[in-house]
Amino acid sequence: MNAQTLTRTARHKLQVVKALLDTGMFEPMRPDRVAQSLSALRRWGATPAGAYTGAAARYPRRAAVIDERGCLSFQELHRRTNALARELRKAGISEGDGVAIMCRNHRGFIEATVACSKLGAGALYLNTAFAGPQITDVLQREGPVAVVYDEEFSGLVGEGPTDRLRFIAWSEPRAGAERRGGEAETLEELIARGEDSDLAPPTEKGRVVILTSGTTGTPKGAQRQQSDSIEPAAALFSKIPLKARETTVIAAPMFHSWGFAHFLLSLPLLSTLVLRRKFDPEETLRAVAQHGASALVLVPVMLQRILALPPETIARYDVSCLKVIAVSGSAFPGELATRAMDVFGDVVYNLYGSTEVAWATIATPEDLHAAPGTAGRPPLGTVVKLLDADGREVAPGEVGRIFVANEFMFEGYTDGGGKEIVRGMMRTGDVGRLDAGGRLFVEGRDDEMIVSGGENVFPREVEDLLADHEKIEEVAVVGVDDEEFGQRLKAFVVPRNGNELTVEGIQDYVKENLARYKVPRDVVFVDELPRNATGKVLKRELRTHS
Repeated sequence: MNAQTLTRTARHKLQVVKALLDTGMFEPMRPDRVAQSLSALRRWGATPAGAYTGAAARYPRRAAVIDERGCLSFQELHRRTNALARELRKAGISEGDGVAIMCRNHRGFIEATVACSKLGAGALYLNTAFAGPQITDVLQREGPVAVVYDEEFSGLVGEGPTDRLRFIAWSEPRAGAERRGGEAETLEELIARGEDSDLAPPTEKGRVVILTSGTTGTPKGAQRQQSDSIEPAAALFSKIPLKARETTVIAAPMFHSWGFAHFLLSLPLLSTLVLRRKFDPEETLRAVAQHGASALVLVPVMLQRILALPPETIARYDVSCLKVIAVSGSAFPGELATRAMDVFGDVVYNLYGSTEVAWATIATPEDLHAAPGTAGRPPLGTVVKLLDADGREVAPGEVGRIFVANEFMFEGYTDGGGKEIVRGMMRTGDVGRLDAGGRLFVEGRDDEMIVSGGENVFPREVEDLLADHEKIEEVAVVGVDDEEFGQRLKAFVVPRNGNELTVEGIQDYVKENLARYKVPRDVVFVDELPRNATGKVLKRELRTHS
C-alpha cells in the first residue's frame, strides 16, 4: 500500500469517526454499563441482536418502541426477544434457517427480526401489498421454514407446504374467545411462556433478504449478510443529521429497504421508534407532535398526502421538533420538495438508491433549494459514475447509466443472479446526468427510454416538468407503441383540487418548455395513479390502460 493510499484511507477513517461523533452516540456513562455494551458488541457484532443486547445494558428503561399497543423499553424488548428466540428454536427453527416476515410496522416486526438475529436465522421480508399468487411464488422459491405474519394476511400465506411453521405477529383482541384449534400461535403466546435469559451468539450471522418492488416484473430476493461494521451508517450520518437518543417516526413500510434502513440506523443511535400499522397523514403529524420526534421517515407519496391536508389541519400540530424529514423509495419531484420546505422548513432530505445498491446519493435541503429535483451528491465512502454503453464516463450534463460503489451493496439475488458490475461499481438500472456541481439528476429507468421518430426520449423529464404545474397533483408518463413514430408518450394526469385541465393545455405547456418530440400524444386524466405499498407508480398497469 503506497503513501497516497494510506493517506486516503486515514482521511476516510477520520471522516467516519467525525460522522459518528456528530450524532452524539458516544456519551459518558457508568463504566460497568459501557463494559456490558462493548461485550455485547464484541460477542454479537453490529447486528440487531447485538444492538438490543447492548442497549438493554446501557439504557434499560429508555423507550425502544412505541406502537398502538403501548411502549416497550430496551430492557423489555431484549428480554422478550430472548424468550421468543428460545421458543422459536423449540418449535424447530435453527441457525441458518429462513423465516419469512409479513408484518406491518409494529413491535412484532422488530421482535421477529431481533429473535431471528439471536438465532442466526435468516429473515425474508414480504411486501404486505403482494397478492396471494406473488406470496405463494416467493415462499416456494425462497423456501423459508417458517412464516411470521399479521393475522389479516392469513389467507395470503395459507398455501404452501403444510409443515411450514406459522406464527401470528399481530391479531385483534377477541372478546372472551380463546385461540381456535389448529390456528397459529401468536408471538405474544410464545413470549409469555418463553425463558428470557440471555442466549449464546450463533456461529454465523443470519442473512437479510429484502424483495425488490416487482414494479417491472416478479419480485426478486436481494440478500445481505449482517455487517460487523458501523461504517455504512456513518455514510448516511454524514449527510442526514440524525442524532442519538432521540425519537423517529417510521411511516415508510419497514419491509422495504428505506424503512428497514432507518430501523438499522436506529440501532447505533439508540433511537425510540414510533410505529403505526397503517399510514394516515394527520395521525402521522399527531405522532410527531405527541412524541416530540426529531425525524420522520416517509416515501414521497406520503409526504404528498400530508401536504394535501388543509393548512389549518397541519397548523394544529406543533412539529417544530422535526430536524429531519427523510424521503426515498420513488421519484421525488422538485416541486414537492419545495412545498414541503415551505411548510416544515429546511429539514427535507432525499435519498436515491435501490434495494441492490442501498444508497447512491443524498440531496440535502441546500441541494434541493439550489437544484430542485436533484437526487443530490454521494455520501461518505460512496462512488457514483455515469457510464455510456461502452463503459466510459460521460461528460457533465450528458445522460449515462448510473453505477454505484459503497460498503452495503447486496451479495446477489437469491436465485443466483446479480447486477452488472463495472470496475467494482454496480449498475442501478437507472440513467441520469450530473450538473456542474456534481449533483445527480435521475432521468428514469434505462429500460423506460423510448425512441420516438428517431429521437431518444426519457419519460421522467416530462414527468418532472408536469409535476411543477400548479394545477397538477401528480403525473406519470409511459411509452406506448405508435405505428407512425415507433413509440410515443402517453401521460396520466391527476388534477390538483379539482382544477379544470385540457389535453391541449397540457400539450402546449410541454411544448413551451421542451422539444416538440417530447410532447405526449395522449393525455388521460385520472383520479389517482396505481401505486405499490412503497409509493412507486405501477407503470405496467398504465401501459395496459385503455
